[in-house]
Amino acid sequence: MGNRGMEDLIPLINKLQDAFSSIGQTCNLDLPQIAVVGGQSAGKSSVLENFVGRLDFLPRGSGIVTRRPLILQLVNSKAEYAEFLHCKGRKFVDFEEVRLEIEAETDRLTGSNKGISPIPINLRVYSPNVLNLTLIDLPGMTKVAVGDQPHDIEHQIRDMLMQFITKESCLVLAVTPANSDLANSDALKIAKEVDPQGLRTIGVITKLDLMDEGTDARDILENKLLPLRRGYIGVVNRSQKDIDGKKDIRVALAAERKFFLSHPAYRHIAERMGTPHLQKLLNQLFFALCLRWSLMRRS
Repeated sequence: MGNRGMEDLIPLINKLQDAFSSIGQTCNLDLPQIAVVGGQSAGKSSVLENFVGRLDFLPRGSGIVTRRPLILQLVNSKAEYAEFLHCKGRKFVDFEEVRLEIEAETDRLTGSNKGISPIPINLRVYSPNVLNLTLIDLPGMTKVAVGDQPHDIEHQIRDMLMQFITKESCLVLAVTPANSDLANSDALKIAKEVDPQGLRTIGVITKLDLMDEGTDARDILENKLLPLRRGYIGVVNRSQKDIDGKKDIRVALAAERKFFLSHPAYRHIAERMGTPHLQKLLNQLFFALCLRWSLMRRS
């Protein structure tokens, strides 16, 4: 299948995803997709915002912020706007309104007590800054219920994640902060359960700039520690100060590039690190996944 065929295939898969979401069958889908998993405050939201090139279009805060699966369909386009499946006919050009709509639609089903729901929110973003991808942002894993959350919130989140990542058509983007113990990474643990050979798991290491002085993640990024078939990619997200100061994404990406090129432990692998490389890799893997899915349906 040529490039034109792939250009036709991805919109078809997006439409199928929307159709099944409309009737509440998303978790039973066997469509190509990339699930983003990680513990709370691992940096998942920042990674996705860097992909889109927009500040703060995803909810932020303490505790569980993502409380429903967010199916994020990125479509390369000359125009830049967003659409929700539940707001048919409305185009969002202000991405702060996108965030407010996600929060409102989340509360509509889950209430404001930080409960969760497996019913997804479908968001499609058209932009010249994105590559064609479908990502599913899932609730961050937690071990402690807060406020009015059910006492079994940990198991509820785990069950929700497993509904998506057990499928062979799902790549797992396992996000882990560098300033934590990789051996105890919730994201890598759950990924290994469903993908013991690491064939469809991509490790993403965030917060490299926040590691203790004199330490680095070189062995992890060189795939020597807890190796994955597809390896690890390091990224540097905006700091809380950058977020509060509304630091432009393009400036942040330039700073990320400079970080890898200038760091003595990472400069030799700088070309394989960073958000742009991660986005290109996921785009290539997603295309391959879509092609395999298409061929299997024909056989």
